[in-house]
This record gives sequence, structure tokens and C-alpha cells, in this order.
Amino acid sequence: MPRKLPALNADTLAFWQGGKRGELLIHHCEACSRFFHPPGPICPRCASFEVGPRSVSGKGTVVSYTLNYQPWTAELDVPYVVAIIELIEQSGLRFVSNVIGMDPQQVHIDMPVRVSFLNVEDVWLPMFERDQ
Repeated sequence: MPRKLPALNADTLAFWQGGKRGELLIHHCEACSRFFHPPGPICPRCASFEVGPRSVSGKGTVVSYTLNYQPWTAELDVPYVVAIIELIEQSGLRFVSNVIGMDPQQVHIDMPVRVSFLNVEDVWLPMFERDQ
């Protein structure tokens, strides 16, 4: 069973395809100067329509994580890490991703990470690796 890919639309296209250029693009509100995720047509903080994708550093920290031992699909190597990553650009700017490129048992809370991208068809999935 192949990996399920997100639906692409006008609001999400930049986020899912920014990795093609090596960019993590997070929606930003011009009215209140805040980033937000998931991307959408309106700022969830101030209700402004002055929103759009903006490149961020791709650096963050692991806020929480789980080690998964269930191989939900044949291509999943277990264990694997699903983590909540907080980006350094803004307190509370978080999203769920995988931590890759290291022993899953070595992942820990407050570990610095940086984005890398896994290209599947026309989507670049943001993944995270330990940042030295």
C-alpha cells in the first residue's frame, strides 16, 4: 500500500511543494505578524485575509514524540518516530512530522532538529533530522 498523500489546494500547495526548492513554507499573517499552521485562507488569530506562505529556517525542537512499532504499511520500518516539532520562528508554531536519519531510541524532548524533505510524486513531505 503506497503512502497516503495530502490533497493539494490553493491554501496548501506552497507548504507541500516548497521542498522542491528546499524551502519550508509556513503561512504568515501580515496583519498580526504571526505564523500559523495548517495553512488556510484566513488568520486563525485575527481573522485577516492578508495571509500567505513565507519561508522559515526549518529549524526547531522536538516538543513531544512517540515511538511507533506497528507497521501500518509494508514499507514502514519499525520503530519510527512521530513527533510534534516546534519551529524556532515562533513559540507555539508546531506541527506533526517524522524524525528520521537516526536511531529512533535516541530521539528526545528538546532535541534540536532541521527540516529535510521526502519527495513522493508531486509532494515534498517535511521530515526532520537531528540538527548538530
